[in-house]
Amino acid sequence: MAFSVVFQTALMLALLSWRTCQSEVLAEYSPLTPEGLNISVSSALQHLHFQWTVHKLPYQELQMVFPIEISRVETSKVIWMGNYSTTVKQDQVLHWSWESELPLECAPHFVRIKSIVNDARFPELSFTSNWSSWKEVRAPTPEQNHWLIFPRNKLVEEGSNVTFCYNSARNPGLSCYVESALIDGEQLDSNLFTFTLTNIPFIRTQGTNIYCGVNHTLKDGVVLFVSKVLEEPKNFSCETQDFKTLNCTWDPGVDTGLGYNRQPSQQYTLFDSVSGKKKFCVHNNWCNWEISQDLPATFNFTLTAENYLRKRTVSTAFALTDRVHLKAPESVYFKNVSATNATVTWKVPVFRNYVTLLCQIELHDKENVRQEHNVSIKGNGEFLFSELQPDTEYVVRIRCASARHVWKWSKWAAATLVTAEAAPSKALDVWRIVKSNEGLHNVTLFWKPLSKFHANGKILFYNIVAKNLDKKSELKLLCIPAPTNGTELTLDQGSYQIQVTANNSVGPSPTSEIVISENSGNEEVEEEKINGTKDGFLVSWNPRYGDRAGHVVDWCEHPQNLHCDLQWKYLGSNTTSTVISSDAFRPGIRYNFGIYELSTDKTAYLVEKKTGYTQELAPLDSPQVAVANLTPHSFTLSWKDYDTESQRGFIQGYYVCLKSNSTECHPDSVKEGLPDKSTCCKHDISNPKQKTFLVKNLQPESFYEFSVSSYTSAGEGPNGTFTKVTTPDGRSYMLMHIILPMMLCVLLIAVVCYWKSQWVKEKCYPDIPDPYKSSILSLVKSKENPHLTVMNVKDCIPDAIEVINKSEGTKVQFTGKPLTESESPRPANLYLLPAEDFSGLAPCISFENFTYNESACDSGSCAHIPVPTTAPPCQLGMLASPDNSLTSLENTHTHSQGEIPAGEMNMNYVSQLASPMLGDKDSLLINPPEPVLCSEYKMQMAVPSHLASPVLSE
Repeated sequence: MAFSVVFQTALMLALLSWRTCQSEVLAEYSPLTPEGLNISVSSALQHLHFQWTVHKLPYQELQMVFPIEISRVETSKVIWMGNYSTTVKQDQVLHWSWESELPLECAPHFVRIKSIVNDARFPELSFTSNWSSWKEVRAPTPEQNHWLIFPRNKLVEEGSNVTFCYNSARNPGLSCYVESALIDGEQLDSNLFTFTLTNIPFIRTQGTNIYCGVNHTLKDGVVLFVSKVLEEPKNFSCETQDFKTLNCTWDPGVDTGLGYNRQPSQQYTLFDSVSGKKKFCVHNNWCNWEISQDLPATFNFTLTAENYLRKRTVSTAFALTDRVHLKAPESVYFKNVSATNATVTWKVPVFRNYVTLLCQIELHDKENVRQEHNVSIKGNGEFLFSELQPDTEYVVRIRCASARHVWKWSKWAAATLVTAEAAPSKALDVWRIVKSNEGLHNVTLFWKPLSKFHANGKILFYNIVAKNLDKKSELKLLCIPAPTNGTELTLDQGSYQIQVTANNSVGPSPTSEIVISENSGNEEVEEEKINGTKDGFLVSWNPRYGDRAGHVVDWCEHPQNLHCDLQWKYLGSNTTSTVISSDAFRPGIRYNFGIYELSTDKTAYLVEKKTGYTQELAPLDSPQVAVANLTPHSFTLSWKDYDTESQRGFIQGYYVCLKSNSTECHPDSVKEGLPDKSTCCKHDISNPKQKTFLVKNLQPESFYEFSVSSYTSAGEGPNGTFTKVTTPDGRSYMLMHIILPMMLCVLLIAVVCYWKSQWVKEKCYPDIPDPYKSSILSLVKSKENPHLTVMNVKDCIPDAIEVINKSEGTKVQFTGKPLTESESPRPANLYLLPAEDFSGLAPCISFENFTYNESACDSGSCAHIPVPTTAPPCQLGMLASPDNSLTSLENTHTHSQGEIPAGEMNMNYVSQLASPMLGDKDSLLINPPEPVLCSEYKMQMAVPSHLASPVLSE
C-alpha cells in the first residue's frame, strides 16, 4: 500500500515535470503567426499581391499551410476563402496573388491570414496560429475621379467572362449598355451595381464599347478589348535547299493583335535544344536558321507563340539529310532531235555533289502525259526519249529530290520540244458525188483532212490523178493547195480511176483510189423512209452483189444549207447496218442517206436510199388553198404539195376545217372546238397524195369559212387564216346555165351575120366600089346578058338632080322624061331642088341616076359635073312631087350655069347604088336623112334597058 502511494507520487511528479518542460518548448515556438502582411494592387490585371513572413521557425524549413480570407465592402462579407501551401524557410518572404472577379476599384477589400504547420516530420508542431488582423485594401484612383465604370480598358480572350461595376451615387437612374444593348445590374450596396458579361465574343480589333448614362445622356464609357484565342502553330517544318540554311515555316493561325497598341500580334521564338541556341523570329510564318558546319546535322526545334494572355509551343526533330528540298533543275536543253527521238539534258543546283538524286521526268502533249520516267543521277542528268510522234509539240517537265529520303520534290522545270516532220502515214479518206449531164460526168471529190497524228507535218497540197481506164494514155493531173478538202472534175462517159495523195515538206501520203464507172450517176433507186431517234439513225440494207469490198453510207449534216457538209462512212463487206449519229442532227430536219457497195476494183454502186428524221415535228405552215367549181351546193379545194426540204416530218394527211351557221356536221366529219370558242366540222384526208377536196351538201346563198392544215406523226400544223366563201343562188345558177348558152348562140349568130353582111357589103356595095370586082355583074351576065360590061362614068348622062337647101334642109326632086339626042344640052332626069329661103346660102344640087339603059347612053352623052371639094353640109327637106320637079327643072335649066353665083350652089351626083343613107325615093319622102356632105360620087354600072328601075316611069 505504501509502495503504491510512493509510486503514484513519483509518477505524478514526473508527469508534472514533463508538462512543465513541454510548456516551455511550446511557449518557445508558439509565435508562428504571419507577420508583415503587405498587399499591393494591380488594377490592369485585377490582382491582389500578398507578401508576408514567418519569424522564429524552430527548424530550417517547415511545410506550412496559410488559410486566407478575403471580404468585400465590410469584413463580415467574406467573398473568398482558400489555402496556400508552401515550404517555408527561415526569414523567407512569401508571395501569393489573388485575382478578383470584381474590379478592385469598385469597393474596398479586406484580407486576413493565419498559418498551420503541416509537416509530418514534426508532428509536435502541428498547431494553428491566430488570424492576423483585417487589412483593408483600396485600388488607387486619380484624384477628383469622375469615372463611374470599372474596369478600364480591360484585355480578355474571346469566350471569357467579365464583371463590371458602376457607382450611381452621383447619378441616380444611371443605366449601362453594351454596344447599345441595355444591361441589367445587380446591386451590391446602396450606390454600387455590378453586371457580368459571359462568353464575350470578338467584335472588332478596336474593342467592345460599354457606356452608362442617364436619360440617354452619356456619363461614362469604357472599351473592353477582346483578343482572339492564340492558336498553336500548325504544319511546323524545316527544310534546306543548299545545306547552308534551314527554312522553317508554319501556319500561325489567327492574328491576336488589337488596335490602339493594346496588344501586338503574337511573337514567335525558335529554340534548338541540341545546340541551345534561340532566335526571335521577325516574321509570323517563317524563320531562317543558319546551319553550323561543325555541329551534328540533327536538330530539335521548339517553336513558341506568345501574346499578353498566353503561350503556345510546338516541336519537331529531324536529321538534316531527311529535310532536303532541292531547287528546280536548270539548263534544260534538247539535242539530237529527229522525227521520233530526242535527248534531254539538265542540271540540279546542289551543295553536295556526292548526294544521289532521284529525278522524275514527264513528257506531255497538248492533252495527256505520254511518258513518265524516274532517273537516279549525281549532279547533271540526261535522258533519251523514243517513239515520239513526228511534227508534234511536247512539253518536258523535270523535278528532283534526295534519293535517300524523299522529303519534298523540287519545283518543276519545263521546256518545249518539237519533233521533225515525216511523210504522212495514212491514205486520205476520199469520197465523190457523180452527176451525169449531156454525155459528161461532173465529179465532185471530197476528202477528210488527215489528223495531226497521221499528217506528220503541215500538208502543203493534194495531188489528183485521173486515169481513163479505156484510154490508158489519157491522164488528168491536178494540184490542189491546202487546206482545200474537195474539188470538181469534168470527165467523159468512160471509166476513170482517180488517185489522191496528201503532201507535206517530206513527201506524199499513201495513195487513195476511187473508180468512176461509165454508169455512175445514172442509178435510179427508190427512196425508203426510216425513223431516227435522238441518238441518230439505224441504217440497214440488203447486199446486192456477192463480190464486194465494202460499203459506204453518205449523208449531209446540214441539208438545208447551200454547203450541206457531206459526210460519209466506210464499212466492211459483211456489214449490213450501222448507226449514224452526229451532234449536228436537229429535230424537224429531213436527212437523206445513200448506201453504196464497193466492188473489188473500188467502183461504188448506189444500192439503196433512206430518208428520215431524228424527231418529227408538227408542220409550221398551212397549204396555200385555191377554191374552184363554186356551185350553190359545193365547191372544190385544191392545194400544192410541200417542198420536201421544208417539211418537218412526213406528211400523213390533211385536215379540212369547215365553219358554217349550221350546227350539224356531215357524217364523214367530226365537230371540233377552236381556240376562239367557235366550232367547225373537221374532215380527215388520210391520203397525203390527195391534194383536192370536194366540199358538198352545202346550202345556196350561204356563208362558209374553211382552212386546210397538214399533220405528221408529231401533230397537226397551224390552222392558219380561215377563207370565206359564199355559195351562189340556186335559181340564178340554173338560169345562168340556160341563158348563157343562148347568149352564146345569139352571139355566134350575130358574128356570123356580121361576117356575112361584111361579105355582102364587099361584094355588093363597098365604101369605094370597084365595078371590076363586083359579083352583081356576074349574076346579071349569067341570067340576062352574057355580054354585059362595066359602065364608064364618062359615058353616062345624069338623069336626076337634087338641089338641097343648106339652111332649111329641104330637098326638091324632079323627074322627067329621058331626053332625045336633039335635047342633049338638057340633062336627062335632072331634079332641081330650088331654095325657098336660102338666107344667103348656096343650094346643093344633086344628080341622081336611078338606072341606066345601055341604049340611052352613048360614048358622048354622059359627063361628070364637077363639085367643089369643100362643100358645106346639106340638110334634105321634104321632096316635091315629080311633076313639079320636072317643071321646075325645065325652068331652071333655061338659065345658064353662069347665072348661079359661085359658092352658092353645090351639085351632088347621086347614084342609084349610092350609100343607103339616102334610101329609096319613097323613104326620102317619109324619113329625110340627117345632113350629109355634098359632092358625093358613086361609081355606076350599066344595066340593060329592060332592067331599068321603074321609078323612071313614075
